[in-house]
This record gives sequence, C-alpha cells and structure tokens, in this order.
Amino acid sequence: MSQRHTAVPDELRSLADADALIDAGYCPIPPREILDTIGGKWAIQLIVASARGPMRFTELERLIEGISRRMLTLTLRHLERDGLLKRTVYPTVPPKVEYEATPMALELYEAMLTLTNWSQRHSACVARSREDYDARRAS
Repeated sequence: MSQRHTAVPDELRSLADADALIDAGYCPIPPREILDTIGGKWAIQLIVASARGPMRFTELERLIEGISRRMLTLTLRHLERDGLLKRTVYPTVPPKVEYEATPMALELYEAMLTLTNWSQRHSACVARSREDYDARRAS
C-alpha cells in the first residue's frame, strides 16, 4: 500500500466499527504516518492553541510566530482531514471561519502536556548529560 493510499475500508462506517477493527489487529493508517502529521512543528502549536477554544484563522496566524499563511492553511487542512480540528464557517460577510480542537485532539493535548511536564522535570538532567557527553567527546 502506498503512502498516498488513504481510502477508508468499506467495513469502517462508525467509531464502533473502527474499535472492532483495531481490536482485531487491523490498523488502516500506519501509526508512523499519523505521528508524522501530529509531530510537526506547526501541528503541535496549532493543537495547543486550538485546545484553548475556537480560534479564527487570523488569531492563529498572529499567535504562531513564524508560520506563513500557506503553511498555516496546509497544516489546518491536514489536521481537519485527520479529525483533529473542526472547521466551522459562519454565513457572514466577510465569512467567519473558526477552528476548534476535537475531543481526539484534546486527548492528544493531554498527552502533549504530559511530555512537556516530563521535559521540564528532567531539563537539568538532560543539560548535565549533554555537558558530560560534550566533555567526554572533547577529550
């Protein structure tokens, strides 16, 4: 199966169907592919930002320093396609569009907080290990 092959199997019609397939050992999308999407620099920041509540495109653009409009658009589309963001378009002039984290993204956000807390707790240990390593390499 190629990386571009992302067709959903016919037997996958609901979350219950997905749970049954997973329980049977079937994984329709390789975890590596999903981790590549959510592990990106911009995706992590967008998930963290959207976990605070619905945000408009321009709010996200201002909040995430260094992201181009094109990269913001592409990353939002990928996260929406993967079910991590919900896009809502309001029928106003000009159109108002909001992005909001889905329950799946909020679960991921909790995991990210766990990783962030771990990195903060072990920051001094990592710094000491780097110094020791660099000193050994220099001698």
